[in-house]
Amino acid sequence: MNSNRIDGTWEQVKGSIQKTWGKLTHDDLDVIEGDRKQLAGKIQERYGHAQDEVQKQVDKWNNETDDTETVVDPAETPMVR
Repeated sequence: MNSNRIDGTWEQVKGSIQKTWGKLTHDDLDVIEGDRKQLAGKIQERYGHAQDEVQKQVDKWNNETDDTETVVDPAETPMVR
């Protein structure tokens, strides 16, 4: 897994990002396209927070999202007989 990418279906994740950071525009999200560095940069730009604070926010959001939005890949799920 590439740690610079945000997992999940981007269209679904965009909604969660906008709920969390409402100052981000649709254009911002189009630029970000799942890239964690781009997300952090846009949050810094819109909110004026320090880089380390933004990184903590993104990590916290990502961990919370991972806990609530589990995506199961059927190819990785063993068949039960």
